[in-house]
Amino acid sequence: MVAVSANGPEIADFKNEEQVRHRAIPLSRKITPFQDLYCIYKLYRLIREERPHIVHSHTPKAGLIGMISAYLARVPIRLHTVAGLPLMETNGVKRKVLVLVEKMVYSFATKIYPNSFAMKAFIENDFYSRPDKMKVIGNGSSNGINTDFFNKSDDLQALAIKIRNELGITPHDKVAVFVGRVTGDKGINELVKGMKDIPSLKLLLVGPMEEDLDPLDKLVVEEIHNNDNIKWVGFQNDVRPYLIASDFLVFPSYREGFPNVPMQAGALGLPCIVTDINGCNEIIDDEVNGLIIPSKDKEALVEAILRLLNDQGLYEGMKAKARGMIEQRYAQGVIWNALEEEYSKLYNQYV
Repeated sequence: MVAVSANGPEIADFKNEEQVRHRAIPLSRKITPFQDLYCIYKLYRLIREERPHIVHSHTPKAGLIGMISAYLARVPIRLHTVAGLPLMETNGVKRKVLVLVEKMVYSFATKIYPNSFAMKAFIENDFYSRPDKMKVIGNGSSNGINTDFFNKSDDLQALAIKIRNELGITPHDKVAVFVGRVTGDKGINELVKGMKDIPSLKLLLVGPMEEDLDPLDKLVVEEIHNNDNIKWVGFQNDVRPYLIASDFLVFPSYREGFPNVPMQAGALGLPCIVTDINGCNEIIDDEVNGLIIPSKDKEALVEAILRLLNDQGLYEGMKAKARGMIEQRYAQGVIWNALEEEYSKLYNQYV
């Protein structure tokens, strides 16, 4: 197996953990037509050299580059997982361009795998209806969740206590955690503004600020740096101790494909507050293992947080159900077995 992506500081660890070869192609998330053409050429050459039977792409840009290159290189099985659609948050000319790009990716692919049932319905209803090409693997998600890795241990709990102490969080403090890109489309503006209405809560922000993608309001950035109740720790290689250091997850994103973070938090026993968007509203059952709220609604977000802080019975009931629901639906073995079965069926059909 060969993994292809842009280079980055995490690649060395990835190769060691997954035991795969890695080939670098300078992919970018931004709209870069000339660089994209160069990447198509580079990936085409790489595929011709490796001669795989299957090329499977993830993310919109990798899908565009990967499916075109694989088609030109005559790879018999070309698969693309739809893990998120930026067009869901755009309008006008930009949206039309993004729809055109998605349709192009799908036309070059043999099969399309939306990673949630809601995503599949959105695609079919909005711009592309080909039931023969589209399928959700298992119960959804791109890769499932390693429930053995995302499990509490004595070492992780000791790290969590150390983190709380270093951040000045007392044993009596209630902590909400967010994990992901600290950007506008993740709902951080609403979350930070809502903190002013909940002075008894500590907020742990785990993830990088990416100013070039969807920057936060300037006043929100100032609030993050100046509010003692907000602890921004930046990108972390291992988010487990930060999740364990918290009481519940807050994930007010505007759009997702099938997010890993609520699965990770749930596997560690955290109730989750999520927005009513693709993926999130499949991982979370409202008032069972978390709360579902409208996106971009600060008041609803504050109300949900206050419910978890003030209704101990509701909180404890959700906490008790969180891990079991993730294990049953999204354990990695379930997804891997379904994907292996799909690969075998397509190999027999096309090779």
